[in-house]
Amino acid sequence: MTRAALHSHTRPDGSWQRLLPGVYLAQTGTPTVPQLEMAALLHGGPGSVLTGQAVLHGLGLVATQPCRFDVLVPATRRPASLGFVAVHRTTRMPQRVIREGERRYALAPRAFADAARSLTDLAEVRALIAGAVQRGDCPLSALARELLEGQMWDSARLRRVLEEVADGIRSVTEAEFRDLIKRVRLPWPMFNARLLTADGGFIASPDAWWPREGVAVEIDSREWHLNPAGWERTMRRHARMSTHGILVLHFTPRQIRTEPIRVIATIRATLAVGTARPLLRIIARPAAA
Repeated sequence: MTRAALHSHTRPDGSWQRLLPGVYLAQTGTPTVPQLEMAALLHGGPGSVLTGQAVLHGLGLVATQPCRFDVLVPATRRPASLGFVAVHRTTRMPQRVIREGERRYALAPRAFADAARSLTDLAEVRALIAGAVQRGDCPLSALARELLEGQMWDSARLRRVLEEVADGIRSVTEAEFRDLIKRVRLPWPMFNARLLTADGGFIASPDAWWPREGVAVEIDSREWHLNPAGWERTMRRHARMSTHGILVLHFTPRQIRTEPIRVIATIRATLAVGTARPLLRIIARPAAA
């Protein structure tokens, strides 16, 4: 195609639009996400692979549409990041990819790890990774392996969150609660442990559990209070634990964030009560990652 013909197609009243240097969309209107993905891969060049949030959206693992498209290219190539495309040169090009037509996606562990590295807010990393593990979108072991073998740039937040998840943390609020316990040096609890009777009957899986003291903490999110069925489940779980002698404390996310001194004082006092009584005959199994 001649330059004159290309100019004619892409002029303001033309039928094409320029997405990136050398990449054109042969239609007007807002490009779709798949079209932007394809444009990003064309910009990256042969063999380039999408990763990060674009892949998670493309695989249906997150709902938010990406505003940036991360592309992996071999370290020997030098395309520049431009516009909506972030280019990452790497010596670890994915050996296996997911194909959606002509589009190439990194596998979920690489995509989650790269997406986490691109986030600067610890709470967002917690929500992304803890949610992925809890929903079964990506095993914790696969994420840990990706961290071990992958790029070290901007990995500190990902490393911290993987340690939290391995400890049983399953939400942002639980992670904040864990930070609070660590900061004030309370005795370390088990997180999301499965509590069983002596004969193996299931009791509950509280957010935090102090086995020696027989104290459980439940973090009650706002939706439970607005959902009658959810609130009833919380009350039944509370009653079941209390029946077995467990001292159950309930806190809201707001209390953990705005009243930490009161929360810690309540826990300390309850732990003291638990310490002064005989050990409960309850079996605690660690949270399954």
